[in-house]
Amino acid sequence: MPVLSALTPSTAQLLILLRSISFAPKAHVHITSNGLRFSADDTRAMQGLAFLDKSLFTHYHLDTSQNTPTDHPNEQSENDEADDDELPVFQISLPALLETLQIFSSLDTAERSVRDTSTFGNANGTGLNAAFDNRVLGMPGTCRITYEGTGYPLNVQLSEGNVSTDCELTAYEPELVDDIPFDRESVRMKVIMRAATLVDAIAELGSLNPERLLIIADPSSAPFFRLSAEGALGSAEVDFEKDSPILETFQVQRRESHEYKFSMVRSAVKAMAGAAKVSMRWDGQGVLSLQFMVEVEASKVSFVDFRFVPFVGEGSDDGVDDE
Repeated sequence: MPVLSALTPSTAQLLILLRSISFAPKAHVHITSNGLRFSADDTRAMQGLAFLDKSLFTHYHLDTSQNTPTDHPNEQSENDEADDDELPVFQISLPALLETLQIFSSLDTAERSVRDTSTFGNANGTGLNAAFDNRVLGMPGTCRITYEGTGYPLNVQLSEGNVSTDCELTAYEPELVDDIPFDRESVRMKVIMRAATLVDAIAELGSLNPERLLIIADPSSAPFFRLSAEGALGSAEVDFEKDSPILETFQVQRRESHEYKFSMVRSAVKAMAGAAKVSMRWDGQGVLSLQFMVEVEASKVSFVDFRFVPFVGEGSDDGVDDE
């Protein structure tokens, strides 16, 4: 009996979520009793986490004879790590998996068109939604995923009508890489807004080709929430009022600012484009979490989480002097 057997009537749901973390050549796959957890990272300064909840599958069977269930993977605590270590973990080629899921789609033409446009498109987000247009969302056929265990490939079977294709993806040994730590007990800033608003802000700042993104949060004085960047062509700022209807939630403990590598934040743009909302948080160490709520179907919601390590000791204001 395979360790994992899962069936979904729509490959679009999987493709939408996995394309959001396609900035890396490989992804770690963690099989859990609640679904499949995919994680990708860039030089240990950025990490993307996408979770394919078992509710996305009409059939999801996991041989857990020697394992115990896990909590929601994007919100796991350190206490769960012992149990997680007993569940199957391996690496796969993310581009190969995405190409496999697109075998019966007409996405290739759309992708070539997008590559010829600006990374960000215009201020309204044009050019960002290739992964979420109707040609992808209307992808037909079923997808069955099976995994026999350590030493075996990940098998993906796609079926459409009387045509069926079996693909075996090499499962590589996992690297000894932990998640970028994010302390939920010391969250100092939490801002929730429409994802499209953040897309527009990043697009505006991205026109300067900056190296860094500066984020400032202040609970009592302007700028209450500011995104700013500086490049060879000048500088730009995008400010938000704390009482603005644009911000659904504004929770800031004290004035604080952190800088992040702009190109890494830009890598999250695919998740931004397809998401309904985004929750921006940072903890006591300044680690930034961008958690996107993605509507994969009319009645189903999934989350994609990005974490970014800040630049340290260069102009950051941790608010200690203000207390």
